[in-house]
Amino acid sequence: MSKPTSPRRAPQVPPPTQNILLFLIAFRLLNTFAVRTFFQPDEYFQSLEPAWEIAFGQGQGAWVTWEWRHQLRSSLHPLFFAAIYKAADFLALILGVSPAVRADLLIAAPKTAQAVVAAIGDFYTWKLALRVYGNDSRGSWTTLVATVLNPWQWFCSTRTLSNCLETTLTIVALELWPWQWSVGSTAGDGRNKNTGQMRGTDQDRSVIIGYDGTFNLMTTATDAACSLQKCLPLAALACILRPTNIIIWATLAGLAWLRTSWPQRKVLIFEVIVRGSTVLAVSLIADRLFYGIWTFPPLRFLYFNIAQSLAVFYGSNDWHYYISQGYPLLLTTMLPAALWGLYRTFTTRNSTVGNSFQAGIRVQLAIICVVMPFVLSLISHKEVRFIYPLLPCLHILAAPPLVQFFYPAIYSRASPRHTPRRLILIFLVLVNVVIALYTTRYHASGTLDVLSYLRQQHQAHSVPTTKRQKNSKSETGISAGFLMPCHSTPWRSHLVYPTINAWALSCEPPIDLNATQKAVYRDEADQFYDDPSQFLRQNMAGGIRHLPRRPTYISSAHSSVSQKTPNKTPQHEWPDYLIFFAELEPTLYTLLRGSHYGECWRTFNTHWHDDWRRRGDIVVWCLDTVEQDAWRSETQRQVQQCRDKQFERIVESFKNEGRKQKSRGGCLFGFLCFLGPRRLLRYLRHGEIQWCLCSHVQNHPFIGLGVRPLAGRPF
Repeated sequence: MSKPTSPRRAPQVPPPTQNILLFLIAFRLLNTFAVRTFFQPDEYFQSLEPAWEIAFGQGQGAWVTWEWRHQLRSSLHPLFFAAIYKAADFLALILGVSPAVRADLLIAAPKTAQAVVAAIGDFYTWKLALRVYGNDSRGSWTTLVATVLNPWQWFCSTRTLSNCLETTLTIVALELWPWQWSVGSTAGDGRNKNTGQMRGTDQDRSVIIGYDGTFNLMTTATDAACSLQKCLPLAALACILRPTNIIIWATLAGLAWLRTSWPQRKVLIFEVIVRGSTVLAVSLIADRLFYGIWTFPPLRFLYFNIAQSLAVFYGSNDWHYYISQGYPLLLTTMLPAALWGLYRTFTTRNSTVGNSFQAGIRVQLAIICVVMPFVLSLISHKEVRFIYPLLPCLHILAAPPLVQFFYPAIYSRASPRHTPRRLILIFLVLVNVVIALYTTRYHASGTLDVLSYLRQQHQAHSVPTTKRQKNSKSETGISAGFLMPCHSTPWRSHLVYPTINAWALSCEPPIDLNATQKAVYRDEADQFYDDPSQFLRQNMAGGIRHLPRRPTYISSAHSSVSQKTPNKTPQHEWPDYLIFFAELEPTLYTLLRGSHYGECWRTFNTHWHDDWRRRGDIVVWCLDTVEQDAWRSETQRQVQQCRDKQFERIVESFKNEGRKQKSRGGCLFGFLCFLGPRRLLRYLRHGEIQWCLCSHVQNHPFIGLGVRPLAGRPF
């Protein structure tokens, strides 16, 4: 009789990483084309506008802001999107598509590229969670689900902000970081979890956890150097894009320096110098080609924003902003789990080698999530996107509390005692979905819709040139003026056509002014909202007494608006289309009364806004009387359809009530016959029919019609 063999543990199969990546790319592509709202001007003016100028030239109407004229930004980010623009333009040329399709392709190309970048960031968040929690662990999969369901990720990750690329670069570099160095000797005992025997005692060897859940030995000097060679270029690039990212890597490097031996420190110094110098050289050459001079944007960024305090010009916040607003906005419903995960990470200690190594990684991620907001809180100007690179780390730290609270409710379906937790989970998921859909489909959606409208009007009214030359200036296009706070809409990246002659109010900061001058400085947008009447008289060609009567595209003598960028235009021409927020509508009605401007389009923008100047719908006035009449007719038709539907609902409700109370139906029938259908419809259109509660036969109430004729009119 053979001896029974002890059961052997089947080796764990690695997760289907390729399938996960493809799923995330498909998900983020759906995400990016679902986003139809405006978030931050930097999404366009710090990436797509300079990229447009790089790709298509200076005469194509891109709005290059003051930061680029003073070399505050690295050109690497715009260069990436410039390559995307060139590829999309080449594809449109090869396919021979129409100008309208080409415009749509140029708008979609940066979104598609950023969606792939965002998916890579999600993928490496999951990979770092695998390193922390092990292969096929609940913690790693919970991290992935939290990343997918986070409303902030849906709202922001696919936007072309430098912070989004910074976040992806940071999480990829963190996954490649040699954690066995910075974790220290607590993870380096080298004890075998199964046998309890020492597997290595040399100082230059350390224990790390592989994706198969086992403990492996690595030669620190070799393998850590290999990890650094992959990690440091990405970290350096993130610091070039956003200099504040250096806080993360200075913290990790400091911990690694304190917890390693001198030979390992020499490797760290060597790799930092070599990899950092390589990325710095590439950045310097790119900036030299872009700016035309040798410059170092990170240093100038710190000088302008800290030494000259220009960041305060765009707003200042309380010291507790990142605690009271930053983390709640990033995490929304996952905030309690993340805070509890931070607390447990700092207070829990594990005894085994594997848990010690994993806990060491979590502790360092938690340190980063505390140090970076603390340092950034010392700066007056604060924005939630400045701590966006911490969100993947917060998802990882929030995973254990989420698993501990919700896992029994998910896998113990037969137990009724977990029903409250299931309901809480369903509620939180629904809240996340509602927030994500509202912020990406409705809130501040009009700022993109109005540019789509202007492109359509340009396609309808532009006269193609007889000269078939690329970028010909002889084509007649529409003109548009934006009486809005500066950078309220995207610019050439969504206007696309260079022959759309557009201008907008600017907001140049007080550069090279003393403290007294800065205290009283008012930019162009401030001057307009301080006194719209005086601004229009002094800054518009002809003031408010000499206004155009016809749009330029049908005028006999076409007067082109200046092709200069808005921040270089000292005086504005009256445009064919005047765009503003509804908050300004009463003021413009008073100032432009008697002019040929009239409403020709309107779109919903938002239900609320913290800036009173941006409240209400976005309104478009134009000079074309045909468009005004068409819009007026369309508006009346929509109102009439709404009233007809309301009338049909009222009649249908009476029919239903009549069926229920046939014995009392004569009262209602007689009343309707007495009033007559024409008269009934007339009072309905004038808003004179209202619901009322009547008591008739046997004091039984039922819903009926009450007619309230206007004062002075016979019934």
